[in-house]
Amino acid sequence: MHRKTPLHLATLAASLTLLASTASAGTLYRDPYLQKVGPDTATVAFRLAANCQAEVRYGEGAADQSAVSQDSGKAHAVVLTGLKPGTEYTYEVSACGLRTPLNRFRTAPVPGTRSVHFITVGDFGTGGSNQRKVVSAMVKRNAELFVALGDNAYADGTEAEIQNNLFVPMEALLAQVPFFAALGNHEYVTNQGQPYLDNLYLPSNNPEGTERYYSFDWGHVHFVALDSNCAVGLASADRCTRDAQKTWLERDLAGSTQPWKIVFFHHPPWSSGEHGSQLSMRRHFGPIMEKYGVDLVLTGHDHNYERSKPMKGDGIAADGEQGIPYLVVGGGGATLRQLPGSKPDWSVIRDNQTYGFLDVTVVDGTLTAELMGHDGTTADRFTLQKDLPPQEPLPEGELALVVEGERGVAPHRALFRATPTLTGAAVTWDFGDGGAAEGEAVEHVFALPGQYTVTATATQGAVKQTATALVQVAEAESPGEEPQTPDPGTPDTGSPSPRPGLPDSPEDPDDGLSASSGGCAAGPTATLLPASLALLAAGLLYRRRK
Repeated sequence: MHRKTPLHLATLAASLTLLASTASAGTLYRDPYLQKVGPDTATVAFRLAANCQAEVRYGEGAADQSAVSQDSGKAHAVVLTGLKPGTEYTYEVSACGLRTPLNRFRTAPVPGTRSVHFITVGDFGTGGSNQRKVVSAMVKRNAELFVALGDNAYADGTEAEIQNNLFVPMEALLAQVPFFAALGNHEYVTNQGQPYLDNLYLPSNNPEGTERYYSFDWGHVHFVALDSNCAVGLASADRCTRDAQKTWLERDLAGSTQPWKIVFFHHPPWSSGEHGSQLSMRRHFGPIMEKYGVDLVLTGHDHNYERSKPMKGDGIAADGEQGIPYLVVGGGGATLRQLPGSKPDWSVIRDNQTYGFLDVTVVDGTLTAELMGHDGTTADRFTLQKDLPPQEPLPEGELALVVEGERGVAPHRALFRATPTLTGAAVTWDFGDGGAAEGEAVEHVFALPGQYTVTATATQGAVKQTATALVQVAEAESPGEEPQTPDPGTPDTGSPSPRPGLPDSPEDPDDGLSASSGGCAAGPTATLLPASLALLAAGLLYRRRK
């Protein structure tokens, strides 16, 4: 018989098929999602389908560093430390002998950096087609962070709904864009939002140390997330109180040094939609936000879009007064609703036809926002302006850099010292071979021959100084010797306290899709590949060459 496929290739194909089926059997229950990303840290959270050791491999360009999970069971949150501000990192999750495809994310810029790009929307967590269209459009914007405005997991915020209506349809976005969320009333249906909080790893810088309300800086923008459910009386006193949240908000805003301040939560103080204005939020929190110069308030709850004029107290700010524009951005996926009555005089625009999100850039003293439909159309656009003081100029002179060991033979150890003119500046190093370090005086071993550009960066706030040096590394004289690669050590992978475990068998999502669509078995972008696959293929091809 004439064989069209050589036997060794047929064997290879059969082996690949077998290993591919093995990969599908051991998948992530939930794909990686990014939490608490800052200038020098990031948390990569994920859920496994089985209990096993897990790690996150990451790096600039190549994923050549490793952080081992300190969690046991299926719920994991791996903290990456020592990262560079405003830098793109590649990462993958390795667990149970399998690994995810590579993803990328960018760390937050140095605080005070005058360029920020974020996306925001609420009322999306249905798991339906409209939500998926909005998510697809958001992914294309390549934003630095995603701010969610509540009702992120309909209808009751249960464990299954959080998985199927939040993490499954949002997986492509949450794997690339850091996720900062506020609680909605639908999450509160189940144990006052506890399942939702158990699945997220948010900042917890309030006196209670909870994640219900918090703040963080991104560039020159100070973001504040409030729990409006607590403020309107839906929380028990042991979880959250309105007065405690008000006291914290005043202290937080008073202590912020960033020129832009944005507050986000679920229930709108100003809305002419079906639910209308939440007067408790307006009268208890509005005066505090006005006092400390909040620039923009973002909310959801009503399933439409609405933008107010600058408001102060219970009315429109007078000419010459600083007011706050209040936005309802509730077109993320839940059914859009009719707008009752005519548009009030304080409302600039109302839209209940657009499933979409708000795309916001803040560059220097200009904030530009666009309501983007999932089809790429723009339904609203506005700008806010403010005068900012000029940025501190770069100090005169260059960063002084001293190198001991500019030439050597692999493996070659070199010593470096940087002397910044910036008082109290932090110095970071890029050695050009994937290695990095912090501190004014460091040493590094170059394991392989080559020419390496070493870059030192001194940072103080938004001011930077840099200097570079070349290091030449030659091959060892004895061709029989292989360079010794030093053990870089294992990074500190401190982890948040473990969250409650997940069901052994994922429940079916409400939209009829299999639960595996939320994990790595969903397709080429979510399938874990065994490391042994490449070894097997290489071995068979080697036999073929013989």
